[in-house]
Amino acid sequence: MRRIHLPAPANGVSFAAMDLTDRFLALQALLEDYAEVWRPRPFCVDTPAWTPRFPALQTAVLRLDEAELVRLQADEAAALAWVSAQLPALAVLARLTVVEPCERHALPPCDAHFDWAIPGRKREQIEAFAAAVGPMEVPVLEWCAGKGHLGRRLGAGGVAVTSLEIDPALSAECARLALRARRVQHSVCADALSDAGQARVAGHHVVALHACGELHRSLVRRAAQGGAEGFSIAPCCYDRGVGERYRPLSVTAALDLDAGDLRLALTDTVTATGRERRAQGQARAYKLGFIALRQALEGSPYRPFRPVPAAWSRLAFDEFCRLLAAREALALPDSLRWADWLAIGWARQAQVARYELVRHVFRRALELWLVGDLALGLTAAGYRVRLGQFCDRALTPRNLLVQAARA
Repeated sequence: MRRIHLPAPANGVSFAAMDLTDRFLALQALLEDYAEVWRPRPFCVDTPAWTPRFPALQTAVLRLDEAELVRLQADEAAALAWVSAQLPALAVLARLTVVEPCERHALPPCDAHFDWAIPGRKREQIEAFAAAVGPMEVPVLEWCAGKGHLGRRLGAGGVAVTSLEIDPALSAECARLALRARRVQHSVCADALSDAGQARVAGHHVVALHACGELHRSLVRRAAQGGAEGFSIAPCCYDRGVGERYRPLSVTAALDLDAGDLRLALTDTVTATGRERRAQGQARAYKLGFIALRQALEGSPYRPFRPVPAAWSRLAFDEFCRLLAAREALALPDSLRWADWLAIGWARQAQVARYELVRHVFRRALELWLVGDLALGLTAAGYRVRLGQFCDRALTPRNLLVQAARA
């Protein structure tokens, strides 16, 4: 087991502002050392592989009562402190995962009609992102623009904006809204991953608010040749487009990741309501009850199935199982004690939630490693890079912003 060494902050600089490479390598070493704790997906295994190595942690987490579990699930810092009491080496995560807020810039005011077509939470994210990026002095390219809301906000200061979007209906709506707002905003319908889409980057500052997976990574892969003046990227959905294995962007990246590993970074539910959490719990209990039933009938280990329609989980458990069994070609006996299998599902759900509490203390570390890989890829392409949080995590868990300017 390696000991993670952090450099001492110099001249009063906090660990939140530590060198990108130092943070990246420290996170990488810790994630490698504890891979057996965060890689296994408790939903897919009866008992995670780490339990023989850390039996005291297993005992402690399974003894958590429901109220304490809910409290820790809602408080990431408290969960890390609780797990670190059992695994002291993880205490360093509290420092490695601190990221300073971005500097906020004054923005030109919007007219009264700007909010009309934007949901409230999305509107707040746009305002926070735009304030972190600040007024632009070069033309802006809005990457994966949707209806172009971010581009219209950035264009309030008069800068020319090009909004790139693959969906024709969204691109047309972007053009309509820009015309109504009298913005210098050109809507382009094109695939961001195509050569034509990538050619739009040259001479622009590229902004990407929650462009998914390979849509944001593609910017970095071509950054050295793309000719962009700069980038402001808030990544999202790291698993999208990853294929069988994650392809790193920097030469220092050494973690071997698949799409399932990357989804760990996206398991935050800070924006979910209590009702949504209860519905999610029932859906998982139903699935786990079905899995236990299928394993008992077939004598086989866990095997995955396609996503289940949300409406099925609002049915009675027996109806849910019959629908899923028909889809999965599982023959059900004429008589089953459905209440018993549902009880097994709820018991497994309680166990899974407790094991996931341990796994989830690594999710921000993994996300910061992925964003660090993005940042170091831009550094290697010749850009000066800064990392910050453009908003509070209560507004969106995907609140990390990579800003890059030509060196």
